[in-house]
Amino acid sequence: MDFIALLKHPRFSRLLAVRWSGQATDGVFQSALASFILFSPERQANALNAALGFAVVLLPYSIVGPLIGTVLDRISRQRALFFSNLLRSANLIIVSIFIFRGTTGIALTIVVLIAFGINRLILAALSAGLPLLVESEPLIIANAIAVTGGSLLAVIGGGIGVGVRSLVNSSTVANHADALLILIASAGYLMSALLTLRLKKLELGPVKHKKEVSSLSQGLTDMREGFKFLAIHSDAARGILTTAVHRGGLTALTLTALLLERNTFNSPNNPEAGLAGFGIVLTIAGVGLFSGAFLAPAGVARFGRHRWIRYSMFASASAPLILAVSQTQLALALTAFLTAFFGQNVKVTNDALVQSKIDDYFRGRVFAVYDVLVNGAIVSGGLIAAALLPPSGISATVPLCVSSTYLLVATQLLRPSVFPPV
Repeated sequence: MDFIALLKHPRFSRLLAVRWSGQATDGVFQSALASFILFSPERQANALNAALGFAVVLLPYSIVGPLIGTVLDRISRQRALFFSNLLRSANLIIVSIFIFRGTTGIALTIVVLIAFGINRLILAALSAGLPLLVESEPLIIANAIAVTGGSLLAVIGGGIGVGVRSLVNSSTVANHADALLILIASAGYLMSALLTLRLKKLELGPVKHKKEVSSLSQGLTDMREGFKFLAIHSDAARGILTTAVHRGGLTALTLTALLLERNTFNSPNNPEAGLAGFGIVLTIAGVGLFSGAFLAPAGVARFGRHRWIRYSMFASASAPLILAVSQTQLALALTAFLTAFFGQNVKVTNDALVQSKIDDYFRGRVFAVYDVLVNGAIVSGGLIAAALLPPSGISATVPLCVSSTYLLVATQLLRPSVFPPV
């Protein structure tokens, strides 16, 4: 089954509508949030604040991840998607009110935490339900379409957010322009909720099994079961760790790009130019994500999943060297494209590997483990980069650290003796 046939697949296309509309809306929401927090004239952007932002957003979800995993294995994932999107839409109305008033601090942090926590639940539910809609043979292509299309639409949504903000910014206060974008995002999440009604109640699972009470203690038990299941399928565990490390490195490079565009390539006194430049870099990375989706199925067909993940990590290790040698806009653009390009090959190939190995009874909790590890790596990558980066973002140290880490993963964690092609 090829790309076109999968896009026309009646059940898969309904899942794509939910995922893609939500991720495009994510882009709008995140661009408004970044504009308000990092690109406001009265706020000086620095790596530590940005890294702490990642930590604040992601770590709380990692703490409740065990509970979410067991919930997704026990209740209708379609219902979870519907009510989560509704709650996220309502939550963003509150966020827009805070931003309209220019409110910062703990109140804004809490409501933003809720929004991002719900987002992780939604993505975990979509990933867990995908294998029930598509046969195992075209699963790699289905993941390439779903993950890459969603990532690309998130970038496009971010670009739309920047564009809309530029249009209205001249006629209103900056905070009011950001609040308008948040309201647009709220409407987008409402549309995603309505689109889930096109799916049947149990179409995304879980497959019927003995009902158990969902609780935090049960969630921790299920998390242990997820780790035990991954211990049996060590190739899936190594693939998850590889994806997590890659995302952590990508976060470090993203912080580097943010500081370079905000404080070096553009005047610190002109945050709008910095935001536009950062948006261009993210767009270039989005093109890399999109292009990587076309290469992944061919690479897997030629070399197999295990070899292709390893080869993609070797290739990823070479990309940050460009930025290490030269901190210029061209070098940053090339690094963004190549790291995203090969990273997307790692992500979609590993998602298909994990989905093919994990029985539906464990799928929700294993993807919760997956999310917790990826989130932890993103936070770690951000905090390590923040400790190494100067305010200007000009540094060869961070790109070299990312490159070395990717190379270590490819040569040790994915060495053929422990990650053999099958």
